[in-house]
Amino acid sequence: MRPWKTLAARIETVLVDTQTGEVNLDWIPLSGFHLRKAGVEFDAVRIDGDAGRCVADVMEELTGGDPGPIVADAAGRRAVYFLVPPRSTSHRSWPACAVPFNSAPGKVSYVPVPAIGGRTWPLSWWCLPSGPDRFVHTPLLCSVVRQLR
Repeated sequence: MRPWKTLAARIETVLVDTQTGEVNLDWIPLSGFHLRKAGVEFDAVRIDGDAGRCVADVMEELTGGDPGPIVADAAGRRAVYFLVPPRSTSHRSWPACAVPFNSAPGKVSYVPVPAIGGRTWPLSWWCLPSGPDRFVHTPLLCSVVRQLR
């Protein structure tokens, strides 16, 4: 069992100003969820269903519990979105199960991002961001996804 409540409580103090309640990362909404344009603050890689959850578990294990920000969707495809540094997905070859979200000439992608707390269903944080420049490590993610085949 993942100690997600402990992790969430520890990280929430970093991301949320305890006096004002404001989130310290401007791309995380204060409530609900928003669609954020990929390629600006981050790119993302979507992996659907159990495969995405499996990759998220492996990434957590390999990084000692801090893989970077990961968003899970409980509806539809049950997608898992791995938020990676901007401009880090377009020049890589991804397996078919991994869909990169980025911006390029003639292409715009949007990634759903939930608030830290409150009503965000069907989205939730699998792993919260632990700092302003902390993202999922793209080469490691790509390597883990390739091992799924």
